[in-house]
Amino acid sequence: MLTKLKKKIETRKNFYSMRKIYRKYSSFTMLTEWAYINNLLLAEKIKSIEGCVIECGVWRGGMIAGLAELLGEERRYCLFDSFQGLPKAKKIDGEAAINWQKNVKGVNYHDNCSASEDYARKAMSISPAKLFTLHKGWFNETLSSVDFPEGIALLRLDADWYESTKICLEALFPYVSKNGLIILDDYYTWDGCSRALHDFLSQESRPERINSFNNICFLSKRGDE
Repeated sequence: MLTKLKKKIETRKNFYSMRKIYRKYSSFTMLTEWAYINNLLLAEKIKSIEGCVIECGVWRGGMIAGLAELLGEERRYCLFDSFQGLPKAKKIDGEAAINWQKNVKGVNYHDNCSASEDYARKAMSISPAKLFTLHKGWFNETLSSVDFPEGIALLRLDADWYESTKICLEALFPYVSKNGLIILDDYYTWDGCSRALHDFLSQESRPERINSFNNICFLSKRGDE
């Protein structure tokens, strides 16, 4: 009884600490409080895994700044974004994606998800992160210019479309540490994102399972055999 009570108290404390992180960065993220906290809960799984934290598609940097609060100041944090919005959605991304991009007055349009890099720099500057870099440009132009000798403990992809997601997986998946975490923000939202993941795993003959945690898609990387 006491053990269960203690666990319940610790769980509640953990939730409130993560809610505090969300509130600190709420103006820097599009995520709801529920989705944001669940991303943090997932990230807790890799606290003991060495490696940097990468986010592709950061908008204003609120999610990766929150991850820095959780995963510590000594890791390297890399933020990749065009900072000029999303590329044009294609047929493979699905009709919903194409219609979303056409609806420029939609409440979730956010100027085609564009934001100045100054927002992301501000978010990271108020986080505990000591080592962070912003990489401005399209993923096919920027990802190949960075190396990750320490490995990647957490790779968070918020790339939306098929081509962008596939480029990120092909460039970065090899660097992900064993048991490292890959989160795909748009897997349940856009057809292109889910297709990109399915195609990548199939083409590379990868054994990883696609998992869901409170409607968040993630994979844990298995060791290369």
